[in-house]
This record gives sequence, structure tokens and C-alpha cells, in this order.
Amino acid sequence: MIKIALVDDHIVLRKSLSVLIQMHSGYEIVLQAENGKDFIDQLQHSKILPDIVLLDITMPVMSGVETAAWLKANHPDIRILTLSMIRSDQIIIRMLKNGARGYVLKDCEPGELYEALHQIHTNGYYYNELVTPKLRNREQNNGLAEIALSDQEVCFLRWVCTEKTYKEIAAEMKVSHRTVDGYRDSLFRKLQVSSRVGIAMYAIKSHLVQI
Repeated sequence: MIKIALVDDHIVLRKSLSVLIQMHSGYEIVLQAENGKDFIDQLQHSKILPDIVLLDITMPVMSGVETAAWLKANHPDIRILTLSMIRSDQIIIRMLKNGARGYVLKDCEPGELYEALHQIHTNGYYYNELVTPKLRNREQNNGLAEIALSDQEVCFLRWVCTEKTYKEIAAEMKVSHRTVDGYRDSLFRKLQVSSRVGIAMYAIKSHLVQI
């Protein structure tokens, strides 16, 4: 039985998710919390640890970003699936850096949620269009470390994993915005990704950034 924790400040959504998930054989809800602090308090007094946490981002008292960072430091074996309405690349990257294994939107179909839980439990990560399936395929073929990148591309790649805009990255690297666009497009081609999140995921999985 795969043990699941739900952390979301919307009680109706939380209860609905609980019913939905437990309709699928093999899943058990062992903990529900309204924010990160509530979750941590319950976790520290629980004899049963969840295998996967479905974690919202925007919550009062303690956000999902803070909660993910705490879990990474204190319970790295508990896997995080972010469940949010936020599509921001910066937020997705921040959650990935804080240990999230996948990111799905709250308006996803139940089938995608089940697939995400299954993939995270079985393979460790869940990739969807918010990241990129091509990166997943390359990882399965052990090709992550075989791509030749220039020093400038590696430098740019590391900046991509911050919250800076492309304009701010250009200023930090002391190059033009057009040059930064060139680095980005080159990485899109080399990594076969199509988004900033895809570049960041490559950096994280290849250990090119400290997380």
C-alpha cells in the first residue's frame, strides 16, 4: 500500500482528493494538513511516514516551497508531488530544486494524477509537458552527461536555475540579451527541451547546480 499525505489549505479540495485517490487500489491517505507547519507537526508525532506528499504551494503560515525545503533536509526519502494552479517556470524550478519529484496542475485529469503518483513511486520522478518527456527519454537511455556544452552555456544553465529573468541573466553574464537568447536556443536544441524548466531539470539531474 502506497502511503500518501495531502497538504493543502483548501479543505474541500483536500477531502475530494482523499476520496479520489483512495478509489484507486493501492493508495492510502495517512495524513492531511492545511499548511506546511501543520504537516510537520503531525509528521513529527506520527508513527507512519508517507511515501509521497501531495503538496500545494500557496498556503498560509508555511508555504509549499518552505515545506519542500524542510522535507529535503529532514526526510529526503519522502517524495514530493507538487499540486498547484501556478504555471510559473520560476516556481516550478524552485520546487524542483527543493526536492519535488513532479509537478501537476490542480485541474489535471484524475488519470494524470494517478500516473504521476505511480511514476514517482516506481521511477522516482514524474515528467509532463511542464517539464519535458524528451529529457525523461534521454535519462532512461543514460545520456544525461554525454552532451557537450561550452563554458558559457554551463554558466547560463546555472543562472537559469535562479529566479532571475533572462534580461537580468544577461547583465550578470555581461553579455547582450541577444547573446543570452542564443545560449537558450542552443540549449533547447542540444538538450531537446522547449522550456526553461526543461533546461533547469537537466541541470539538476546532471548535478550542475547545487540543490
